[in-house]
Amino acid sequence: MTSPETTIALGSDHRGFEIIDALRDHLAACGWSVEIAARPRGDDSVDYPDPAAEVAAAVRDGRAARGILVCGSGIGMSIAANKIHGVRAALVHDADGAEMSRRHNDANVLCMGASVVDTPTMQQLIDLWLETGFEGGRHAGRVDKISGLEAVADSSS
Repeated sequence: MTSPETTIALGSDHRGFEIIDALRDHLAACGWSVEIAARPRGDDSVDYPDPAAEVAAAVRDGRAARGILVCGSGIGMSIAANKIHGVRAALVHDADGAEMSRRHNDANVLCMGASVVDTPTMQQLIDLWLETGFEGGRHAGRVDKISGLEAVADSSS
């Protein structure tokens, strides 16, 4: 039985299909349980908001500790995932971004672009992102302000 604390939700659009299996295998080798967002068979196109919503909901609902999303640029996934209440999705293409998204922003979803980052680099960025803790302190207040923005958006609906 898998535990949410040791589970990573993983998703991609059609641009990340080939990469996602390598990321799944890498995460499993590191001891993580991996839940992959539903994807069609064959060469069907996938609209990135669909896997983004599925992975972000798994994080929001506590079924996964964190989420990882891959599309062509990473931009669409990041935008879509950040629409889900409680999700702090970070678009990352380098080690500094991976580290700081966790250390200062407590990002719980990592977004990367298949056209921007190769698979071995993605694996390195994932490792760094998963190893880095949230610093808290003054950054906790800033993350609380982000949550406050969600509350304002919810109340205006």
